[in-house]
This record gives sequence, C-alpha cells and structure tokens, in this order.
Amino acid sequence: MRLALRFLALGSAYAAALMIAGCGGVPADALQPVVETHRPLFRPAPSIEGGNGLASYYHHEAGTAETLTAAHRSLPFGTRVRVTNLANNRAVTVQITDRGPFITNRVIDLSYEAAAAIGMIDSGVTPVRLDVLP
Repeated sequence: MRLALRFLALGSAYAAALMIAGCGGVPADALQPVVETHRPLFRPAPSIEGGNGLASYYHHEAGTAETLTAAHRSLPFGTRVRVTNLANNRAVTVQITDRGPFITNRVIDLSYEAAAAIGMIDSGVTPVRLDVLP
C-alpha cells in the first residue's frame, strides 16, 4: 500500500488504477477454479476393424527369438491382428506384445520378421489395414 501511494504521489495513473482495483474484493465463491488440460502424448489409433494407417517396424535385440509380434497403443496384450500391406496386398498375423508406436501418424509397430513377411523392409513405413482376429 505504501508503494502504491508513492506511485500515486508521482502522478501515475497506472498505480491509481491498481490501488482502486485492489480495494474492490471479489467473493471467494465467485472465482472459477483453474482447470488444466493435458495434451495427449500420442493420438489413439483409428478404429481397428478395417482401420487403415501407417506401419513401421523395429529390430529385435541380439539373442531374442524371431517372432511375429507387434506393438499397439491400446489393444490388449495377446490380441492377434492380421496386418495387410496395402502396397502389395501381402498379409501377416501378429500378436500384440508391446506398447507403441509413439509417433502420431503410425498405428502399429511390427517386429522385423513380420515386416519382412509383408515386404516392407525396404520402405520402412507402409500403409496397412488392421483386422483383429478372434
């Protein structure tokens, strides 16, 4: 208050406005709570039945078994999915064993063996269709 009066004495209209605004209290129940919104780290995959999107693949660490596996953001572990390469119409059935991919425009991350089975090793990323199997 002392500082505000000093500025007021100097002729500061800004200080006067601050002092006047500070005097008019706002009831505590009139204040709206601040709601924080969080931006998701990645977008959810599109609808799985007949869903289309981009697939990528990953290399296994040395010494792991060669398997037809994949990573998906939301499908339960153990789910079997038929992945069809839309560029050449080749398909492979994979089992979901991991989470990913964490790049926004990709829907599935295939093991190297699964990617080789549908002929996408050279391209690295390819358009695919996903079909969940019973």
